[in-house]
Amino acid sequence: MEVNYPIVILITALIIWLIIFLILKNQKDKKKLEKQMNLSDLEPEKHKKEDKI
Repeated sequence: MEVNYPIVILITALIIWLIIFLILKNQKDKKKLEKQMNLSDLEPEKHKKEDKI
């Protein structure tokens, strides 16, 4: 049985690309979440006048 090297190389390249893509997306989402959490800590939640009793 022969190994089809072009297909093995293509699949390996796709897997490496997917791993890099997921790592970069995770870092971007982490920064976004940290920024959102920091803003929520600094700014108090605003209420509408009709919500106050």
